[in-house]
Amino acid sequence: MQLAPRPAMTAINLPAVLAEVEAVFAQYQQALVSNDVPVLDLLFWNSPHTLRYGAGENLYGYDAIRDFRKARPAVNLEREITATSITTFDQDFAVTNVEFKRAGSERIGRQSQTWVRMPEGWRVVAAHVSLMG
Repeated sequence: MQLAPRPAMTAINLPAVLAEVEAVFAQYQQALVSNDVPVLDLLFWNSPHTLRYGAGENLYGYDAIRDFRKARPAVNLEREITATSITTFDQDFAVTNVEFKRAGSERIGRQSQTWVRMPEGWRVVAAHVSLMG
């Protein structure tokens, strides 16, 4: 089976799209450190296809992610972001990555997210959080 040719991606970090993703990403980061669960839930795609690999859990589907957030203790959520990378592709797709440190720990954390513009707005469709060392 031969796949149909796809047009080449030509629009990387269009200023207006990048600004949108930067804004929704900042909203997510603020909700994360303040444990604003309704906003966190809103920003994940409500689908069984959504996934989140955490530092100690693998969550498949929006419901599993939502249930994890409800049960997670709201302690030690503050963090210092030490590096950020945001890249948008055309109008409707983006990836975000950060490195972070938590107070009292020398371990480096990493967070990656895949964002897609849905009819209801930008949503995380996949996420991964891990700690080095």
